[in-house]
Amino acid sequence: MPDESRNAETRPSPDALLDHAEREERGRLRIFLGAAPGVGKTYEMLMSGRARLTDGIDVVIGIVETHGRKETQALVEGFEVIPRSQVDYKGRTLNEMDIDAILARRPALVLVDELAHTNAPGSRHPKRYLDVQEILTHGIDVYTTLNIQHVESLNDVVAQITRVRVRETVPDSIIDQADDIEIIDLTPDDLIKRLREGKVYFPNTAQRAIENYFSPGNLTALRELALRRTAQRVDEQLLNHMQAHAIPGPWAAGERVLVCVDARPGGAARVRYARRLADRLRAPWTALHVDTPRSAVMSEEDKDRLATLLRLAEQLGAEVTTIPGQNVAQDIVRHATANNFTHIVIGRPTRSRWRELIEGSLTYDLIRNAGDISVHVISGTDRGTEPTSRSVKAATEQTQFEVWPYLKATAYVAGSLAFAVLLDQFLDVRNLAIIFLIGVLTSAVTGGLWPALYACLISALAFNYFFLEPRYTLTIQDPESIVALAVFLVVAVIASNLTARVQRQAVAARSRARATEDIYLFSKKLAGAGTLDDVLWATAFQIASMLKLRVVLLLPENGTITVKAGYPPDDTLAEADIAAARWAWEHDRAAGRGADTLPGAKRLYLPLRTGRTAVGVVGLDNDKQGPLLTPEQQRLLDALADQAAVAIERIQLVADVDRAKLAAEADRLRSALLTSISHDLKTPLAAIMGAAGTLREFAPALPEQDRTELLSTVLDESERLNRFIANLLDMTKIESGAMEPNYAFHYVGDIVGSALQRARKIIGEHKTEIDIPQNLPMLKLDPVLFEQVLFNLLDNAAKYAPPGSTIRLRGWADNGSVILQIMDEGPGIPPADLERIFDTFYRVRKRDQVRAGTGLGLSICRGFIEAMGGTIAAANRTDRSGAVFTIRMPVPAEPPPIGDQNGGDPRMDEPNTDDPNTGDLA
Repeated sequence: MPDESRNAETRPSPDALLDHAEREERGRLRIFLGAAPGVGKTYEMLMSGRARLTDGIDVVIGIVETHGRKETQALVEGFEVIPRSQVDYKGRTLNEMDIDAILARRPALVLVDELAHTNAPGSRHPKRYLDVQEILTHGIDVYTTLNIQHVESLNDVVAQITRVRVRETVPDSIIDQADDIEIIDLTPDDLIKRLREGKVYFPNTAQRAIENYFSPGNLTALRELALRRTAQRVDEQLLNHMQAHAIPGPWAAGERVLVCVDARPGGAARVRYARRLADRLRAPWTALHVDTPRSAVMSEEDKDRLATLLRLAEQLGAEVTTIPGQNVAQDIVRHATANNFTHIVIGRPTRSRWRELIEGSLTYDLIRNAGDISVHVISGTDRGTEPTSRSVKAATEQTQFEVWPYLKATAYVAGSLAFAVLLDQFLDVRNLAIIFLIGVLTSAVTGGLWPALYACLISALAFNYFFLEPRYTLTIQDPESIVALAVFLVVAVIASNLTARVQRQAVAARSRARATEDIYLFSKKLAGAGTLDDVLWATAFQIASMLKLRVVLLLPENGTITVKAGYPPDDTLAEADIAAARWAWEHDRAAGRGADTLPGAKRLYLPLRTGRTAVGVVGLDNDKQGPLLTPEQQRLLDALADQAAVAIERIQLVADVDRAKLAAEADRLRSALLTSISHDLKTPLAAIMGAAGTLREFAPALPEQDRTELLSTVLDESERLNRFIANLLDMTKIESGAMEPNYAFHYVGDIVGSALQRARKIIGEHKTEIDIPQNLPMLKLDPVLFEQVLFNLLDNAAKYAPPGSTIRLRGWADNGSVILQIMDEGPGIPPADLERIFDTFYRVRKRDQVRAGTGLGLSICRGFIEAMGGTIAAANRTDRSGAVFTIRMPVPAEPPPIGDQNGGDPRMDEPNTDDPNTGDLA
């Protein structure tokens, strides 16, 4: 055994060797990590790439964003740059990294900027880090850049510090896969100086950034996050190196705390001390339990105490580890040195002096064998602080007497007797005793200890009666035979005891494996559950099937506790049960059957709690009398309830986030609506009132032309007001889901002509060009909704395009769709507004001479088009300045009915052909 322990300590870790072999098969990844934009990550990556290029390494640029910085642009020169691929997205052409070209070129090293970038829809991978992973699998090294705010696990922390939620993130596994992490550090003052000098953003943008995101406090906090995350990865690399090369630890390059947890009193004090020590050292910590053969014979109280202490350590943030072992002190030291722990927390000796002399002392053995590891001996033994007391009475495990194991043991001994009788004439009588041991051991394996002891007794009697002289009596004549019989009894008892112990351990191991598998499957089921009903049903079914009990689950609702799920289904509770459930919820303690509080209830009610709060109550009952759960079942229920509580809290937190988003959106819409109404209602009303008042007071004195202009003003502003109210009503229908298109087959050119006729006053100062072929396929749509879409788009074009410019409408068929484009010659759409231009109440910043809008028109266009099964996209013209809106409508598979070109819709019976703008449609 000492040789095996010594070999285990000097043998490299198989996991570390496997990880090293996997890294050898792929390319190396180096991440240039920065605390914020502008610290010089891309610059440093290019400098490192240029150094490798000078060394004769084949280096290419996959993608680098210079952001207009001259120093960065100068470094790009001299590299081979892989041409970017072009992806068409909503009428725009986006440039992305061409991963196929990189793999075909197969350089030794590729430089990839902005690891957290989101690729354009239609790319091979949705995220750039997935492109990098594919490149690495082909054996190509990658240099890349990343800001600390893009790390997934730190997303909430960064949002809390900067009050900005970063949407583009990379999983922490990417950091863990990196072979090298180079921190690019810059003090907050130097970075702010670079911002003021315009080396990061343009001056106007830089000033806003300094006032918000790039404040000195934010930069200091982000800088600490970057340094700590890098140190964490370096610590993992050091540990992996030590394990791969079988280097005995610890190397005190970083602090790590290990607390030893067992069933002795004072465990809670040790766990809490380890947490405080880890906080002071800012170090990770682990709670370790060594599972020895003695663990199988622990009392139920000790098992409860151990399970509770491990749960306490997990709730306090420890990594809980259980390892098998024989010598606890050696196993603890071996685990600590293998994992580079620098501190061990252990309790003081509790045995008496004479027991320590006989059995040894774990604390003293650990101190002697710890080597360079610091050992902290904690003296806390106050039982009153142990969180192990249960307020629920445990059911006693009823073990009924079974006669079958004893009958089987009798049969095994009888078989051994028959075999011994056959061999009696060939073997010495003392050798026949070994045959009876076969029956004893078989009884121990199949029936356990007591049937094995019974087999020992009848085997001894049979051996004496049939084989010891004088035969067929229970007397023994030869003294040597007495010794042989005594030795046989001793050997049989010892062998049966050992065999029964192994049998018990095997049964317990199978039971634990089965329970572990069930809990693992339960956790997978909870992880995949997307609704609260799914989580509750899975929880009720799992508890009922594993504990053989009836289960109800209650959650808070409207200030009380109500039944939400049950297995078998049951939603009726007696008054005593309702009172017990409410008490368990309000006081966060068990109540009801078998508990100290309200024991008259039919069910036992236990709170479902997380580390944050209680989330519900579980009720249990069966048809038997007395307490419900054995100590083993209570520990199993604790494991199931912890997982269920976390899953319920997760679902509730998601629902809270959704409600918060809806409330924020409602507040935004309400504010925008009030702002829009206050302006867009007041402006036309003021114009109408002014014109009407002038006509009433001064009509006789006004020339005919002035009176006509005033009347036109009244009519125009009334129409504007009418359009605004119609837009509000349409938007209300869209938001409520009450929009139901009245489908019919129509030629899109007819609807275009009707929309031009309706908008003739709005576009009167503009030229119109229509290019719509007469052979376009018929579309199945609602003509009134489609006309409103075209009207809103024409109105939008007239607002932004200068007078005398041309508004062009053109259509064509393309791959089972009809595409219609409306183009103007205005200033175009700012790139930052392209994604939000269809949002409700969102208005692009306009010039002074552009008349105000409501921010509803384009949102209504998108709602109407999507309701009819089409899509609409906004982009800027490539041939000149101006915006272009593209509508794509699917061509129906079924042909239109003959003789019903307008689908029987009376609203489209009379096409507008009188308007000169529609002359091209004839």
